[in-house]
Amino acid sequence: MHDKPPVSPEPELFTWEFASDPYPAYAWLREHAPVTKRRLPSGVEAWLVTRYADARQALADQRLSKNPAHHDEPAHAKGKTGIPGERKAELMTHLLNIDPPDHTRLRRLVSKAFTPRRVAEFESRVQELTDQLIDGFAERGEADLIHEFAFPLPIYAICDMLGVPREDQDDFRDWAGMMIRHGGGPRGGVARSVKKMRGYLAELIHRKRESLADEGDDDLISGLIRASDHGEHLTENEAAAMAFILLFAGFETTVNLIGNGTYALLDHPEQRQLLQRSLAAGDTALLATGLEELLRYDGPVELATWRFATEALRIGGQDIAAGDPVLVVLAAADRDPARFADPDRLDLARRDNQHLGYGHGIHYCLGAPLARLEGQTALATLLRRLPDLQLAVAPEELRWRGGLIMRGLRTLPVRFTPAPRVTRADGPSTM
Repeated sequence: MHDKPPVSPEPELFTWEFASDPYPAYAWLREHAPVTKRRLPSGVEAWLVTRYADARQALADQRLSKNPAHHDEPAHAKGKTGIPGERKAELMTHLLNIDPPDHTRLRRLVSKAFTPRRVAEFESRVQELTDQLIDGFAERGEADLIHEFAFPLPIYAICDMLGVPREDQDDFRDWAGMMIRHGGGPRGGVARSVKKMRGYLAELIHRKRESLADEGDDDLISGLIRASDHGEHLTENEAAAMAFILLFAGFETTVNLIGNGTYALLDHPEQRQLLQRSLAAGDTALLATGLEELLRYDGPVELATWRFATEALRIGGQDIAAGDPVLVVLAAADRDPARFADPDRLDLARRDNQHLGYGHGIHYCLGAPLARLEGQTALATLLRRLPDLQLAVAPEELRWRGGLIMRGLRTLPVRFTPAPRVTRADGPSTM
């Protein structure tokens, strides 16, 4: 008779050490507590769902509402939970915080901007932005790829898609920079940045409505206004909230996709070289499968956004009470060995890869086609133009932003052989 091997001690969650590498802790949870209630840094108790099968089920279960009104919190805790959106009613009505039928209506309106055809038409602009940003540091031989590349690229891209005039886009970069650097609550500079961005969007919507006689404007905000004016019942607050969440969700996820993905390639030189040889031969198949693998291996969204049980239900054998918050841990599900062979190995050629990096069900990420375009363009262009790209610091010196939903690098210092510019010096500011 053999004694059972001792169970490793339960890991501590949501610390700075955990943020630098959460995957061992998630492996422990998948094995020992796959659906578990934990107290979050904000003080809220929520269920964490860590196995792939349970996560996929929960993401599609319409008994789990996106509306924070279903959160059964004590009266004394109202407004203190840290649950996003509860303090700003005017920003509440967006795709991440509502259920059908409102979700169905708003998603239908916005989805027209993210069709494969519309995204394909945007490809040349994304390539132009990518080259302009690389030109900003290519001749130096060193850069911080987060602040000089991964961060501004999606900001300028989503501003273009929304219809924010070029002369105003650097303001958006400043506001978004404050939010991403100091995320975690509507306080101080973050609150001011949110207020400025919200006020600007409301004013922009008003200006565009006043001048909408120009039917040539086919940006997303103009499309939302036209839909509202043709009986779709989209209020001005809904339009502003929609623009706000598309801007915020559309840039931070892509910042982390490019940052985390580039770091993963630098940390796995054999996989990077494989991709570089493939691109040099004119074959983009590995780039497509590789981006999906980077999303699975170390994706930009660690936990799916909040869900709330509208009735008692069971997930993974655990009873969830009505009103309980539920957080699906995408990062844990996408490393589940019950679903992915050798899940802790980066394999850019992985084929069976139905990862949950963009969610699942009716809340599947609407901007996924644009994010894929930006991610593929960014990585391919970096590897082509800066072929000997390497980390400028030891991996243990890198610092990660510790948040509840997103996970990404604070900085990504690199060095490389200086390269020539390829575009004129009249593009958007990179300072």
